[in-house]
Amino acid sequence: MTRITRLARHLARFFASTRVARRGFSVRTRVLAGMLGLITLAFAVTGTVVYLLQVRTMDARIDDSLKRSVQEFQVLAARSSESATASAPLTAEALLYTAMQQTLPAKHEGMLSMVNNDVRWTAPEIVQLRPENDPEFIAWAVNSAPDERVMLQTVPTAKATYRVVSIPLTLAQPQPPAHLFLAYDYTAERQALNRGFLMYVAVGLAILLVAGAAGWLLVGRFLRPVALLRDTARKISESDLSQRIKVVGRDDLAELTMTVNAMLDRVENAMVSQRQLLDDVGHELRTPVTIVQGHLELMDPLDPEDVNQSRDIALAELDRMSFLINDLVTLANSNRVDFVQPAATNIGTLLDDLLDKARPLGDRVWRIGHRVEATADVDPQRITQAMLQLCSNAVKFSADGSTITMGTNITTDSGNEVLRFWVRDEGVGIAVTDQERIFERFGRGHNSKRTEGSGLGLNIVSAIAGAHGGSIGVSSDVGVGSTFVIEIPIAPEKEEDEPNTDH
Repeated sequence: MTRITRLARHLARFFASTRVARRGFSVRTRVLAGMLGLITLAFAVTGTVVYLLQVRTMDARIDDSLKRSVQEFQVLAARSSESATASAPLTAEALLYTAMQQTLPAKHEGMLSMVNNDVRWTAPEIVQLRPENDPEFIAWAVNSAPDERVMLQTVPTAKATYRVVSIPLTLAQPQPPAHLFLAYDYTAERQALNRGFLMYVAVGLAILLVAGAAGWLLVGRFLRPVALLRDTARKISESDLSQRIKVVGRDDLAELTMTVNAMLDRVENAMVSQRQLLDDVGHELRTPVTIVQGHLELMDPLDPEDVNQSRDIALAELDRMSFLINDLVTLANSNRVDFVQPAATNIGTLLDDLLDKARPLGDRVWRIGHRVEATADVDPQRITQAMLQLCSNAVKFSADGSTITMGTNITTDSGNEVLRFWVRDEGVGIAVTDQERIFERFGRGHNSKRTEGSGLGLNIVSAIAGAHGGSIGVSSDVGVGSTFVIEIPIAPEKEEDEPNTDH
């Protein structure tokens, strides 16, 4: 009982601790934090990958636009060269002017032309990017721009970072050095991309807030069975194990709730059973102890006859106490998983062995009324113990020379096969009001004397039947006899009935 009480106390402490962990946050908070952490990680990874892809796409788009502008200028230069004449030769200024007239810069794109290191032509006023207003860009164009080949490169200045293509003009006639510069404001393009990414972050944060609020409600709903477990565990005490948890839903937590309820049922049944056992044992052992103590106190040590009589009484009561203790040990072991150890057993052979072992129990006519030849998974030792107990009871409540019949058969109940062991006597019978009580601990019928046995025999038989997944029953008529039947569900491998045989 102490172990059961300790288990109940630990169970209550365990579920009470689920509300707030001693060194952390509540389960609800941890689950929600984990969920939001995964969502945040997914947003971060997705956003980073998308951002890097967009940067690469932006770089490729800018470079492609500048390269197309170079190709268009080269086509224009070729056409202009073909249409030039001796009277109207092609000049760098004319070519640059024509090129800038036919080119419309995109957003964040600008252009200018330089002749002999001086700015000669600039983009129309509607163009926002004005590289001619950036002294560092002009200094780079004068000092660093290549004079012999087209070059695409990045030019950083204090105002902005430019992605620039410089196109030098090389004409047949000697001309002063001339360049056409097409530039993209890379900083402005990157800022536009960053603004879009910031919008993504803002939307992500809004989604996280909504997911957090919804997750808080959903997790709370999902963990409601745990809260019920906690509240019920708080109400459980050593004297009250009747509280049960309401089953909510049909998920894993609902299954956990049903499992805990079943565990509480077992704990409560064990505690009730052990309390009843302690009460019964205390009552049953008190009588022989009182008898032994009374005779020893009244015994005359100088009277040999009185000493022998007291000794005989004390030994008889101690024997009765020994039987009682052995039966209690058997019942205590009946709750263990290994109480029965089923094995493939030949039922016909087992019945023959039972008959041989039962004959010495009393001067009766022992016979087998029906037998079944089959193999079933039962514990032969426990079945023997149960059947001999039934035979002992039959001897106890029947007259010398009467008939006691044992038998086995297999019946079908709702499609399932049931193995039946039975013992029939021609004894005094059992009253209807006693037929259920005799299987209880220390249960006795009205025709039983207090000194006959421990009152646990039939309860042990019931425990053996229950350990096999079966049950025990009795049918009896007062003055005619009784038939005790042990029923065990089986899956027989072989069944072969033979005609009744008397032994």
